[in-house]
Amino acid sequence: MTSTTTIAGRYRLEGRLGIGGMSTVHLAFDERLERYVAVKLLAEHLADDPTFVSRFRREALAAARLVHPNIVQVFDFGLDEHSHQHFIVMEHVAGHSCAELLRDRGHLGVDEAVAVIVQACAGLDYAHRNGVVHRDVKPGNLLVSGAEVVKLADFGIARATDQSSITQVGSVLGTAAYLAPEQARGEKAGPRADIYSLGVVSYQLLSGRLPYEANSLSELALKQQRDTPVPLSTLNSQVPPALAGAVASALAIEPGQRPADAASFATAVRDGQRGIGAPVTEAGTVRIGAAAGVAGAAAVRAAQADTAATRIARQPTPPPREARRARPDVRQPRQDARAPNSAPRAADSNAAAAAAPRAGANRRAPAGSVGSGRRRGQRRAMRRLALLVGLLIVFAAGVVVAIAASLSTSPTVVHYDRVVAHDVTSAIHDVVGLINRYSSSK
Repeated sequence: MTSTTTIAGRYRLEGRLGIGGMSTVHLAFDERLERYVAVKLLAEHLADDPTFVSRFRREALAAARLVHPNIVQVFDFGLDEHSHQHFIVMEHVAGHSCAELLRDRGHLGVDEAVAVIVQACAGLDYAHRNGVVHRDVKPGNLLVSGAEVVKLADFGIARATDQSSITQVGSVLGTAAYLAPEQARGEKAGPRADIYSLGVVSYQLLSGRLPYEANSLSELALKQQRDTPVPLSTLNSQVPPALAGAVASALAIEPGQRPADAASFATAVRDGQRGIGAPVTEAGTVRIGAAAGVAGAAAVRAAQADTAATRIARQPTPPPREARRARPDVRQPRQDARAPNSAPRAADSNAAAAAAPRAGANRRAPAGSVGSGRRRGQRRAMRRLALLVGLLIVFAAGVVVAIAASLSTSPTVVHYDRVVAHDVTSAIHDVVGLINRYSSSK
């Protein structure tokens, strides 16, 4: 086409911006709205292919409903009757693609690369939440404007997740080096396939090289299964190990091991830039123990403290010393040293220890216990005291009678004195015998 070609009667083409496998992008001037736009034209040899035409139109429909600062806006699409070409009109981003930046500079600084990755994550997260998978994330589709705003472009092979695939079984779309393993196998690509592709872009932005160098899809698939990318912190000393770990998580072979969504990947990248997160071992795998971070370690310590407190609270109170002496028949269960698992023995021991206080509280002490002996001693002491008081009363009466008899000169009184004295002596003898008999009993 010449620079004076007009599409749809209003878009004047002024120069070619890029070319792809199924389309060419031109800089154009919208004569109706008087602004520059980017016009994508479907390749002429594909215009008569219903499958590619349907895919091209699907791109327009999927991208037209995505309105986000980090996504290239689609303005119009249709078929130019004069040239018989399908077209899509998008906003023109004045700046450079990440592919051009890598070509000119080799790799980006850590801060600049993180800014690009985080903004790309924002665009992908919005697209995924609206049911659109890009399926072709690569440096050439990340455009950086003069205002340092990153825009995700070219949903040329994007597919709405709620639509059935129009590709043939086993066919592969996208640039091979950035394909997720499931895409390379020809399987259905979901949002986490985009996260893997952005992980490859992140690796390249920070190191200037791809995680896997392959010349074909089969070679790429073999390397993804057998090899592990060199940690970014090894290739670039300016990359924090935690940031290298965040990128490595996006490059996981299994989709379930990658970040749950693009927003989670953006958070991991920002934290990794500040040194927060899981580093990568020399084998390229994330250290699970370090992945918990400071917060995870604090949670583990808190859980351990709660467990210890629970164990202390459940420790049974030991029975009183008297009860332990009074119950010599209570025995702890024997532990079987031959048992393969010590958990049942511990459970039996804990059950016996917990049952000991209840048994001590419910049983009465036998007759020979210390408490019963103490009560019998108290009763014997009371009987002795009562007998002693009776003896003193009798003795006092005898003394009184003897004094009275000694003061009298009557023969009768003298005789009475002898009788009383004899009786008092007998009574005292009887009382002493009684005391001795009760003291020796039991």
